[in-house]
This record gives sequence, C-alpha cells and structure tokens, in this order.
Amino acid sequence: MLNQVVLVGRLTKDLEIKELEDRKKVVNLTLAVPRSFKNVDGEYETDFIDCTLWNSVAENTAEFCKQGDIVGIKGRLQTTNTNERKYTQVIAEKVTFLSSKSNND
Repeated sequence: MLNQVVLVGRLTKDLEIKELEDRKKVVNLTLAVPRSFKNVDGEYETDFIDCTLWNSVAENTAEFCKQGDIVGIKGRLQTTNTNERKYTQVIAEKVTFLSSKSNND
C-alpha cells in the first residue's frame, strides 16, 4: 500500500513557526495549486491544500520561504475525524524551494 502526495504550488501567506509544549516545532500552511485544465468558463481554477510541516522541515521552510514563493511538497495524506467533520491534510516529509516571488518580479 502507498500513501504519497507530490504537490507544487505557491504559499498563500508568510509562515509562522510554533513550538508546542513537547518542544516539537510545527508550521501549518496552505498551498495554492492551479489545476492543469480550464473549467466550463475557460478559466483555470485553483485548489487550496492544507499542509503541516514538522521540526527541521518546518524550521527550514519558515526561515527561507514567504508568501508567493513556489515550493514542492512531498508527503502523505492524513485524515482526522472530529465529531462534526472529517478533515484531510498533507503531512509534509520533504519541501523543495523552487522559486522566490521576488526573483520573478
């Protein structure tokens, strides 16, 4: 069995690293990933995908990336069930810094 996800998209906001009580570090981010096809109106839609980064992956990404940067994320899907809904997110195992928005201006 395999649970692997690969995404390439833009960061929707500047990243904020949080340290938990057990001293683990975490970053929660949303990645904007444009679809590769047009909808019925002839426009490209974008998916906004929630991702969680832990420890050194979180620290490095928060230090070197900001809103608008393009990153590649390799990870796995994780689903959490609450009383009210089911929530699916990507748990990042590796982040690749592809381009900075400031370099594209």
